[in-house]
Amino acid sequence: MAVADERLADELREAIRAGELKPGEELPAESELAARFARDVPAVREALRVLRAEGLIERQHKRGHRVRQRGTGASRTNLRHQWEKNRARAPLQERARTGATEHDTGLTADDLVFHASYRTVEASEDLADAFGLPEGTALLERTYRTRPAAGSAPFGLVTSYLVHDLVAPNPDLLDETKEPWPGGSQSQLYTVGIELDRIEERITARPPTPEEAAELELPPGTSVLVLRKTSYGIDERIVGVSDVVLPGDRTELLFITPLERW
Repeated sequence: MAVADERLADELREAIRAGELKPGEELPAESELAARFARDVPAVREALRVLRAEGLIERQHKRGHRVRQRGTGASRTNLRHQWEKNRARAPLQERARTGATEHDTGLTADDLVFHASYRTVEASEDLADAFGLPEGTALLERTYRTRPAAGSAPFGLVTSYLVHDLVAPNPDLLDETKEPWPGGSQSQLYTVGIELDRIEERITARPPTPEEAAELELPPGTSVLVLRKTSYGIDERIVGVSDVVLPGDRTELLFITPLERW
């Protein structure tokens, strides 16, 4: 990319980030941009190609370009787990007021569309290793999708696993129609006598699969964050494993570590 093209891309990028060009706003025609920035049309086209690759703009069919509207962002902090544990035994009315997604996004339940589906599966080699159980052990697989009512892309792709025999004593925990469960998974586990001791989260980044990119509506070149969450009971037993795929362009991971005083 030529220096002139880079400068033009920088100027347009800064205008977008400063809010001078707003989400959804159409960009001027290539010829107008060339005149405004004293560049030739090939340089303008190359700069626009770079901004498309960065996910800042998108091409409109039979029109020009417009500033891409980013989905609602979410900020996940590790303190959310203690927040969930504190309310796991709270009265139903209190638990029903808000959930983890509202906690992470600042939205209300009325702003969200939620979907859950359950099925029983046999533990693959990966999941058997994760749980420390024999391969083929029956697991309850739970798939969750939550999106803003004003958008079409979910905040993340969540697949959660519980040991089937561990939660079967409470038939409600096998019933997807009981979702969204007030108080979340820690409250569900509490109904079968399980208290969590700690949660381990491992996070990596990678390019999305075509299916993930389509469902999350990711712009070209955007990576996903992959989170493997392992929940330990107070008896050191692994009681839950979740795989969460998060869009890299609208997810912030915030880690806060309280330190004990001397």
